Amino acid sequence: MRKVLYILGQLNDEDVEWMARTGRRIDADDPFVLIEEGRPTGDLFFVIGGEAVVRVSGVGEVARLGRGEVVGEMSLVDSAPPSATVEALAGTAILAINKRALEARLRSDPGFAGRFYKALAIFLADRLRATTNRGKIAGKMNEQLILDDELDDVILDQVSL
Repeated sequence: MRKVLYILGQLNDEDVEWMARTGRRIDADDPFVLIEEGRPTGDLFFVIGGEAVVRVSGVGEVARLGRGEVVGEMSLVDSAPPSATVEALAGTAILAINKRALEARLRSDPGFAGRFYKALAIFLADRLRATTNRGKIAGKMNEQLILDDELDDVILDQVSL
């Protein structure tokens, strides 16, 4: 859940309302492929409930994403085709935002663009840090790491605003 706070903590009410109005909800009654490795996608996805599985060809399952995760953000940033397949499991709820609509808003509203990209940078930094730290933990708890349910104090300050 803390992941979504990285995004919402940087955006203002108008930004969040725009995303809610512009996006469409997808409820996966059965497993549903959101992103296919190597094939461009037209949407940015937010997992709002349930779970999605990330698979890489030749490797298999590399991650499970829960509520608050963003999917498809890498292709939004660098325009390269997706490097993994992401499948929403049965019972998962997704908010899909059309990338063209999002890119138009980013171009037309510099304030939104700054807030959105900062939120995305914080989110991606957290994801990279978590991935890097998985190898460091190796069965023991490192007291310096931020736990899954903890938020950085700077993020908490922004959320309260």
